[in-house]
Amino acid sequence: MQSDCDLCTAIGGRCLWSDDEMRVVAVDEAEYPGFMRVIWNRHVRELTDLAPAERDRLMRVVFLVEDRIRRHLGPHKMNVASLGNVTPHVHWHLIPRFADDPHFPGPIWAARQREADRSQLDETRSLLTALEEDLAGSLAALPTAD
Repeated sequence: MQSDCDLCTAIGGRCLWSDDEMRVVAVDEAEYPGFMRVIWNRHVRELTDLAPAERDRLMRVVFLVEDRIRRHLGPHKMNVASLGNVTPHVHWHLIPRFADDPHFPGPIWAARQREADRSQLDETRSLLTALEEDLAGSLAALPTAD
């Protein structure tokens, strides 16, 4: 643990699932329902700081989360990114994108292109419980680390 790292000292969102190696959290972004992060629990800066088996398991979780978001929310595009410039701790952002979301086609951190469609946001939010239940069950069924 590193005391000056936000992902070491806080959960990083509402925890949907965790094990000894990583956690999956829902991110509180009002205009981006379904935004999730997969966060490695131990403080490491880069993916290559992980052992090959750890990287493989991390990516299985990232792919599973992406798949479930796509199945339940039907986004136009998925943004899947491991940046870490602000918080240098291994984590992945998984952000469902819709052609009419406020920043599309730019990243969600870019300049706003339009106002959010409140009815679309409400419709997407109505799908989150089923998504989160599916994710929790699917993640719980993953094999643990060797």
